[in-house]
Amino acid sequence: MTRTVLITGCSSGIGRSLALELHRRGLQVYATARRPDTLQDLAQAGLRTLALDVNDDSSIAAAMATVADEAGQLDMLVNNAGFSQVGAMIDLQREDLRRQYETNVISVVSVTRAAIPLLRKAVASHGVADLVNVGSIVGLFTTPFAGAYCSSKACVHSVTDALRMELAPFGIRTVTIQPGGVRSSFGDHAEEGIRLPDDSLFKPIEVGIQARAQAGQQGATPTDEFVAPVVDKLLRQKPPAVIRGGKGSFNLVLLKRLLPTALFDRAMARRFGLANFRPGSG
Repeated sequence: MTRTVLITGCSSGIGRSLALELHRRGLQVYATARRPDTLQDLAQAGLRTLALDVNDDSSIAAAMATVADEAGQLDMLVNNAGFSQVGAMIDLQREDLRRQYETNVISVVSVTRAAIPLLRKAVASHGVADLVNVGSIVGLFTTPFAGAYCSSKACVHSVTDALRMELAPFGIRTVTIQPGGVRSSFGDHAEEGIRLPDDSLFKPIEVGIQARAQAGQQGATPTDEFVAPVVDKLLRQKPPAVIRGGKGSFNLVLLKRLLPTALFDRAMARRFGLANFRPGSG
């Protein structure tokens, strides 16, 4: 029986490459995005494409209903949709923070909850189903000017840990993917997501904030190169609980573990323009 997978956020980057690679491996792939017109090439390649806005419960329900009608079950759900917001924490308004956590964290739980009946049908059919949540290595450490994004991915890791334990009795295995620097549209559109009001205390080091917006894309691992080994592990008989890959996904995490906090903070401050920043007294 052909395994069925639904992936959120397939308009670009990791989601798109995961969809194509899993399709190439013989899975029936439902590639979804808020705007289905961004998925036309995937449809032409033979993937099933659906509109799915992860922040809209009615959209989530409609997508799951389509999968139920067409496939009857869901062997794998990949919660990939998300975005990166850049800016100093004190420059973020309530709505900025709500949007970051709504998309990156709350939607993971909402989509998973809606998919549980379909995942359980797969378990009833052949004993197992998989839930895969895409986090980030910056959920393991935090950089300046990306606190909202880093904390959202730390939340994804924590939520996934809870789901792994809670869903295990139902035969649903849970995996966290933790990418490092992987080529994506985040870098292409990063400056659009910068929050730097004219009266920001950090206006004098705007260049450091812009550097943070592009940091993950400098020397980033090509998406296809990242995805192939990830899929190898996902399709194992017993996939690992955590899959990591991409530029910096091991050495940066190791540095965070080994360096004293003050030294790690100092390195981040130098990297993003805070080390020599001397704000005025006003």
